[in-house]
Amino acid sequence: MATYKEVNGTAVQNYAGTYPGAVDGELWYNSTATTFQFQYGATAAAWSTANNLNTGRSSQIGAAGIQTAALGFGGNAGGVSALTEAYNGTNWTEVNDLNTARSGLAGAGTNTAALAIGGEEPAITAKTETWNGTNWTAVNNLNTARQNLGGAGTNTAALAFGGYAGPPGRVAVTETWNGTNWTEVADLNSARNGLAGGGVQTAAIAFGGLNPALTPGPRQAVTELWNGSSWTEVNDLNTARSGLAGCGIQTAALAFGGTAGSDTGATEEWNGTNWTEVNDLNVARSNLSGAGTTTAGLAFGGGVSPGNQTEEFNTGVAVGVWSTGGSLNTARNSIGGAGTQTAGLAFGGEPTTAATETYNGTSWTEVNNLQTAKRGMAGAGTQTAALSFGGNPTPSTGAQTETWNGTNWTEVNDLNTARRNLGGGGTNTAALGFGGTPSNFLAVTETWNGTNWTEVNDLNTGRQGLAGAGATNTADLAFGGEASPGKVAVTELWNGTNWTEVADLNTARGSLGGAGISTAALAFGGTTGSVTAATESWNGTSWSNQNNMNLARNSITGAGTTTAALGFGGLPVTAATEEFTDPGTITKTLTTS
Repeated sequence: MATYKEVNGTAVQNYAGTYPGAVDGELWYNSTATTFQFQYGATAAAWSTANNLNTGRSSQIGAAGIQTAALGFGGNAGGVSALTEAYNGTNWTEVNDLNTARSGLAGAGTNTAALAIGGEEPAITAKTETWNGTNWTAVNNLNTARQNLGGAGTNTAALAFGGYAGPPGRVAVTETWNGTNWTEVADLNSARNGLAGGGVQTAAIAFGGLNPALTPGPRQAVTELWNGSSWTEVNDLNTARSGLAGCGIQTAALAFGGTAGSDTGATEEWNGTNWTEVNDLNVARSNLSGAGTTTAGLAFGGGVSPGNQTEEFNTGVAVGVWSTGGSLNTARNSIGGAGTQTAGLAFGGEPTTAATETYNGTSWTEVNNLQTAKRGMAGAGTQTAALSFGGNPTPSTGAQTETWNGTNWTEVNDLNTARRNLGGGGTNTAALGFGGTPSNFLAVTETWNGTNWTEVNDLNTGRQGLAGAGATNTADLAFGGEASPGKVAVTELWNGTNWTEVADLNTARGSLGGAGISTAALAFGGTTGSVTAATESWNGTSWSNQNNMNLARNSITGAGTTTAALGFGGLPVTAATEEFTDPGTITKTLTTS
């Protein structure tokens, strides 16, 4: 049998089955199946934090545009607002105000040619304004004054639907805009306000909202499609809600946020037939606004103080999955850890203990204890050569450092600054310890050379309960933690000399777990005020959301890399262990003729 098979004059690997040496994008010939196959990375879509609005506001801000070039206008900023801001893909800039301050309005168009429709000023209004990229101009009013309505289209051909028109209440009225006038057309099948939508004048989608006349509750999952003449009910949202935002077109849309009894970050993607749940917003909220397409959305504002949060939705983000592994023999939190996904080391923890266990990829085994029982220490290294430093031995904060040789722990030279709840990374001979607390939030950083600790340049943000990832003392990542006045998302990169602030975590949190190296890390669990299972991966530039842990917990410990990590222990006090694996690649079979 030939080693290679030709495709259009190019030789490709001939292999009897799935080619184990394939890399992303590689094509091979499966001689067993007599088909061509190729491999690609498993990806999903996720929200990432972007720069905030200059002025926080809620109560349905008007919105128009795409993910990278959008316009936000009106809303409620302690009172109805005329403020208009333009987004350039990076920052929001204040531009000329609406002529009429109002909230609960709808928008359509782009950042350079938009339409502001209806709203409340505080009386319900039918006023319409057009934006030419510089100024707003008042034009002909809606036929039906209303607030909290849906909008779709451009500044010259738009659709306005639903809303609240005052007594007797919610309406199903739909109007089309031809660039000059509004004309009433066929109503929605379901009268409602607080709905969202997307599309153009002749092909739009409307979803969610409020209609108390319907059961089992006022919040709706109803979805309707507009074909240019009438509305047709199609498959519902998975989560009934009002005060949500949306973007996209009739055949490919995105629904996100809103309230389903409480504020939600739930995000769903429409494929023209069904809604599919995808990764949530990082900040659950209602009365927010959205712009963009199904694959590149923008969410901004909303009912969470200070109401200026902006997030971008992107596809093609690599994803991983958590699965349950073998439990620790001793349930505990605030453990020290080192190693990889398949060969981990756990030591110490709360309740205060010296217990040490090794993980072989399947189960934990008890081995020789630490010399000093303690909790809240940091760890670095592998299953067979590790370092334990800092922590809280009873009754005081410690500076003790111990090395592990695969069999026993040995006490070596102490940290210069005694502390607990610190971050660390590296090996048993070249490690970094940073942050922590004896009673306040420390920024102190020390490097370990295999014999001694040396104080070097501080973190930019002093904090405790942070996590770290790194392979040596010359390249590390510090992220999350608690500082005054609360949980932080701050991420800093160590270059061997200094710390530099880089892109924040999407979710601010303390007492989280971390694993990996400075260019590929994983952050998981922790507390945001409540315990979380949220997981994020670092690609060397930014954080992206991953699938949550199965068990939400804080004071969790991690070991491994961004693609193969181990998370164990935590609060509530648990022995649970989870393994994170990147599904990595998908093999696709090509049809041939």
